[in-house]
Amino acid sequence: MKKVTVLIPAYNEEEVLGSLYKRLTLVVSAIAGYEFEFLLINDGSEDRTLEMVKEMRRKDKRVSFINLARNFGKETAMAAGLDYARGDAVIIIDADLQDPPELIPEMIRFWEEGFDDVYAKRRSRSGETWLKKWTANLFYKVLKKTTTIPIQEDTGDFRLLDRRVVDALKKLRESQRFTKGLFSWVGFNKKEILFDRDPRAAGKTKWNYFKLGHLAVEGVISFTTAPLRLASYLGLVVSMLAFVYMIWIIFKTLLYGDPVAGYPSIMTVILFLGGIQLLSLGIIGEYLGRIFNETKNRPLYLVDEYNDEKVRDFNG
Repeated sequence: MKKVTVLIPAYNEEEVLGSLYKRLTLVVSAIAGYEFEFLLINDGSEDRTLEMVKEMRRKDKRVSFINLARNFGKETAMAAGLDYARGDAVIIIDADLQDPPELIPEMIRFWEEGFDDVYAKRRSRSGETWLKKWTANLFYKVLKKTTTIPIQEDTGDFRLLDRRVVDALKKLRESQRFTKGLFSWVGFNKKEILFDRDPRAAGKTKWNYFKLGHLAVEGVISFTTAPLRLASYLGLVVSMLAFVYMIWIIFKTLLYGDPVAGYPSIMTVILFLGGIQLLSLGIIGEYLGRIFNETKNRPLYLVDEYNDEKVRDFNG
């Protein structure tokens, strides 16, 4: 009998865990011929999330859990889940029920047809502001134009992955992760299904615009060097314009005796060039910072507890 792991990263989700468990058990009870594992990754929650998960496990041994030593972030929590998942296929789903568990049977059906990565694409996004939708659309457009790998637009982490895709992802141990891009980078045979995304069932989103902006920067820097190339082109253009302007000043002074432009024009040029230099240094600094973090070679995460047992081997 094939095993399917449902991987659920969770951070302060006590308000929705009960509803999530009920819907998951209802869905999988109608799917015959498979063994299921519900793997919850507690990403340093400060509420009763871990306590509730332990209670679920006492009643239902299909429930497994990983308690991370602190909050490492959702991207790293998913990496931990992939490391510990035991299924022949892994379904990643958010705990907030914006991704409907009722799509699981359809995902499994396409998996059995031979697809390795069955991903759910959002047809609509209920409960999100127009600004968030617009910025998300802009981000995907920029990323698709600047990277050489195909990026699935309006697609999150909700997907089924075959074991060989999971094993491929486990080989990618970069510390600053953009998992949505990694799904595309590994390739394999993909299948898209459409769904209407619901608003959160309960609780508040853990993503603010600052965190989303940080994730967007990670996405661009992880999969393209276009910003560095843009900085080079910008420096070349500004240098050419500055050279033309210098020739014009010299020509005008020698032929017409016009005085050289004074303080305002000098300050304008200095501030403009200084801004370009700081922008270029900032772009270089982002890439240099990633190199610095990767060369530390620290483990991605530390696990405090796995299924009621304290973990002593920290080879995460």
